[in-house]
Amino acid sequence: MSERADAVVIGSGPNGLAAAIRLAEAGRQVVVLEAADAPGGAVRTEELTLPGFHHDTFSSVYPAGVASPVFARMPLAEHGLEWVHPEACYAAPLPNGEAGLLYRSIERTAASLDALHAGDGQAWAAFATPFVESWDALRATMLGGFPPVGGALKLVASRGPLGALGFARLLGESSVGLAQRLFDGGAARAWLYGAALHGDTPPHKPGGAIAAAYLNWMGHTVGWPSPRGGAGRLSDALVSYFESLGGSVRCGARVTGVTSAAGRATGVVIEGGERVEAATVIADVMPHALAALAGDALSGWYRSLLKRYVYGPSTLKLDWALDGPIPWENEAVRGAGTVHVGGPEGELLDTIATSERGLPERPFLLMGQQSVADPTRAPEGKHTAWAYTHGPQDGVLWDEAATARHVERVEAQVERYAPGFRDRVLARHVLSPSDLQARNANLVAGDVGGGSYILRQVIFRPIPSVSPYRTPLKGLFLGSAAAFPGGAVHGVPGDSAARASLRRWP
Repeated sequence: MSERADAVVIGSGPNGLAAAIRLAEAGRQVVVLEAADAPGGAVRTEELTLPGFHHDTFSSVYPAGVASPVFARMPLAEHGLEWVHPEACYAAPLPNGEAGLLYRSIERTAASLDALHAGDGQAWAAFATPFVESWDALRATMLGGFPPVGGALKLVASRGPLGALGFARLLGESSVGLAQRLFDGGAARAWLYGAALHGDTPPHKPGGAIAAAYLNWMGHTVGWPSPRGGAGRLSDALVSYFESLGGSVRCGARVTGVTSAAGRATGVVIEGGERVEAATVIADVMPHALAALAGDALSGWYRSLLKRYVYGPSTLKLDWALDGPIPWENEAVRGAGTVHVGGPEGELLDTIATSERGLPERPFLLMGQQSVADPTRAPEGKHTAWAYTHGPQDGVLWDEAATARHVERVEAQVERYAPGFRDRVLARHVLSPSDLQARNANLVAGDVGGGSYILRQVIFRPIPSVSPYRTPLKGLFLGSAAAFPGGAVHGVPGDSAARASLRRWP
């Protein structure tokens, strides 16, 4: 049994759907094949704990999504997508009820930081304002596909050579270096590290400065919103728009191989033996999976380079159904959509150093409390919350007993800054690193970033190449977070892979 299409896209995450939409808009007949029972990849919402509590299974907060030029050109609002902005983008609670906050307003953010240490807020405003004023050029650089030449030229035109050099300096700078350059107080430095830790670059290593600065700039320009009703609404909108263009999504269709002849991809094989013939195949998969799917049809040198691709740390994720909002000691933290729980500077740096080799007693947490701004996610008067924390990719560290102990540490860490939190927990759902990979094969050993952001993989993803989306097998393209510009939910790798395929359409 076989089916024929112009193009096949493997995977229905935001990158796969972005690729499929670009092809369908160009008039191609496209089928998306998804192994899971529902589309969306790592952008899904489910009742993980109790009926009526809608949790984002994987990702949840999307500054890059609302900033994405790929999504911006699509009529997603007409297909049900609505962004919800919390009062504060994020908060970093500290001992004694203090907290640093990122607001969309630079002035309000500066006031928050000045309250922690006089002058630090004004230092942030002086640093951030020129970059925020050059946002269009920054967005073109960071979210414009590879190579990022057009955005870089816009940045030079917008900020001048010295301003562009200031941006370039951040690429190789650590977040510790940037924090010490900007702030005299340790509290503001701890606030900055939290943003950098959305990736896997430790504060003392190169590459952390750009991660921290860029996420904060996005907060000032586009905010840190989430879809009303849950992350899955973004996937729903993408699928709806794609289907309106004549495309189709098949779930429960696990692709087991890419077929080829005479050096060109000819389609795919689905588990069970069914074949889908197509002139173009775009794979929203990780590098090791791409090598396995195409096998010897990929050149040996290319497969060898794919095997060198480095994955990021493992992740433990918890979701809670709550009897009320989290009782943060600092009132301002209660209005933040995201909370970075790490404590004062010295403790946070020690925690991250320990996390590189083991599981710390006081883990750094990335938390979300989307129901504060979006009450549709829980029954009236109730709330949802989630947290994740990282550790090494080491299966022994994440056995059942160790995972259970770390769950206790996570909840104890929240309790430090929100006394009474545990009393509000109605139910808990836990996803260990192996659980995350079992639910989504792209989350390798619980790596939620689509691969490490060590310096050589910040720009050259998955390998050094003029076009990271093309492969040596004609007609086969890589459109996942393993390709530039990498992870976060913005669809740029998938869209770029589709555009590359259209330029070389047979």
